[in-house]
Amino acid sequence: MHQELLTIGAFAARARLSPKALRLYDRLGLLAPAYVDEVSGYRHYRADQVDRARTVALLRQLDMPLARIAEVVEADGAQAAALLTSYWAAAESRFASQRTLAEYLRGRLSGRSSEMYGKFVVETVDVPERVVLTEKRHTLADELPIWIPASLGRLEDGARECGGVTGAPFVVYYAEVSMESDGPAESCVPVADGEAARVWAEKRGRASGIEVRVEPTHRLAYARITKAQVAHPQIHAAFEAVEAWIAEQGLSYDGPCREVYFADWDAAGPEDPVCDVAFPVS
Repeated sequence: MHQELLTIGAFAARARLSPKALRLYDRLGLLAPAYVDEVSGYRHYRADQVDRARTVALLRQLDMPLARIAEVVEADGAQAAALLTSYWAAAESRFASQRTLAEYLRGRLSGRSSEMYGKFVVETVDVPERVVLTEKRHTLADELPIWIPASLGRLEDGARECGGVTGAPFVVYYAEVSMESDGPAESCVPVADGEAARVWAEKRGRASGIEVRVEPTHRLAYARITKAQVAHPQIHAAFEAVEAWIAEQGLSYDGPCREVYFADWDAAGPEDPVCDVAFPVS
């Protein structure tokens, strides 16, 4: 039986890998030896395991997570290719976002912030007192694209049962939301009938996180951005442009920052205005 197998050294040479790499793949459950001598502990491999060994090594060069590599090498040809296609599409999307972030940071580090801010027009608007249905949550940045539309959808459904929606929905950020900081953030929908809204929220229970509060009269300093600019990090440049304008005007912050969504997100194109990034000011 042993004569039909390759020692780890011979197998490593044929697979163009190191014995150390093969031991790692074994420990990770990606490529187990065909036979391990119980006395010496020496590993032996079949020649037909070479292709799997090389595939694992190549997938690791794509920075594919080990769990995903295990899925790929265990799948048949078509399914394995589909898994790789899905992983790489997500990776390219991540690289594109990181490329944009790098450009944004180069602008900041080189002192060209004012040039970036110049493309945003900052205005002010007075907002009257209103009752809002809210849902607050600690959330990381990668969860926002799912949580924001879902929570606003729940609140809009509730508002329609309580006299209707009376203004554009918005999201308030009480602290930074990033991949390291989880806010919290609060989705808000202005509602016509405050008493009915309180009854509706109470029926859903405290576990739902839905509450009713009164937003006092305030003035917002805001910049209007397109759907494409809502993406990270463009939206941060918009917020910073508003902050720079507030400082230039000698105004004070009067509350946490927010995003006001006034358009039909699904129907909007990349260049359509959909959102105001804003700060309450005084």
